[in-house]
Amino acid sequence: MLKALVIGGTGPTGPFIVNGLTARGYTTCILNRGAHDTDAIPKEVERIVADPHFPDTLEAALKGRKFDLVVATYGRIRYVAQVTSTLTDRFISIGGPPSYRGMLAPETALPRGMPVPTPEHAPRVESEAQGRFGLLVRQTEDAVMALHDEGRFSATHYRYPVVYGPRQLRANLWPIVQRVLDGRQFITLPDGGLSLVTRGYSENMGHAVLLAVDNPSAAAGQIYNCGDELQLTLRQLVQYVAHVMDAELEVISVPDRFAHASRDFIPFDSTSDHQLLDLTKIQKELNYRDVVPALEAIRDTVRWYIAHPPEDVQSIKEELVTLYDIEDRLKSINDDANAKMAQIPYERGTYHHSYAHPRERGLQKDHLNR
Repeated sequence: MLKALVIGGTGPTGPFIVNGLTARGYTTCILNRGAHDTDAIPKEVERIVADPHFPDTLEAALKGRKFDLVVATYGRIRYVAQVTSTLTDRFISIGGPPSYRGMLAPETALPRGMPVPTPEHAPRVESEAQGRFGLLVRQTEDAVMALHDEGRFSATHYRYPVVYGPRQLRANLWPIVQRVLDGRQFITLPDGGLSLVTRGYSENMGHAVLLAVDNPSAAAGQIYNCGDELQLTLRQLVQYVAHVMDAELEVISVPDRFAHASRDFIPFDSTSDHQLLDLTKIQKELNYRDVVPALEAIRDTVRWYIAHPPEDVQSIKEELVTLYDIEDRLKSINDDANAKMAQIPYERGTYHHSYAHPRERGLQKDHLNR
């Protein structure tokens, strides 16, 4: 009987991974701090309560156990990898894209920010000056892959995007939903809301992880970006969420540094620079395709949260009251600025493309002298 251990397991993607392993014939158990549980994971799945942030607590909880597969979705992954390297031959870990140079400190990259899109081999953070958190994420990736190179286990690492879907600890679409519920007519977004930030539906991301289980040889020693195949700009995301709710939100563009009311929509409270991950590798090597199309996934997430508001909805509402005041003031300034810019005289000529289209045979120049 195959045995699998999932570290975490009760977050948005966890049940899809746990139940997917069970469907593949694994006897699966989950290990976490016991702070959250979910009915999405059957009661017969063993729960091990331990803190995966420290090697001693992990060692004590897992003493004497062996697993065919460990999937680490939570905790300090470098410690989880080190401890379980003596307990398993197959290790799959979940991290994120902050290891890419230019994500958290776009001004430290030249050209500024991340490549668009960003492939797995793009430059990574090399020093604290390029972002301390990003450096720690890189060091964790390196620690996992070093254990693979040493032959301690066969490893695959995933760089998760912004994950959305039901059961988020901080529902990242809710601030949009709440604005519509509150009857707001507009929203201020940084730089027109044109930012591209990779997002992934929880079920799709669970499916991506399970592809490494199904293709162990191809996935061995590899790092994969993941995310939905269709990505929306922030403006498109806001407008589509409003559409699902039979409403409209006018987008008011403000400079990124003044978009105080929109920080919830930018990962790690960073900037409006693009954070678009290249999915080519996982598509080619593991044949990744979305299980749930992105627009359908966003629709279902919005409807789920309307039926199941976040537990901290009252504190979110209170926070939004302050942000609404900021947005109202920003809109007033924006309206004044637009009115002044409209006073600048300009008459645009008729556009003509540069290629000649003669109306008669044998002419060297057409009617526009092209």
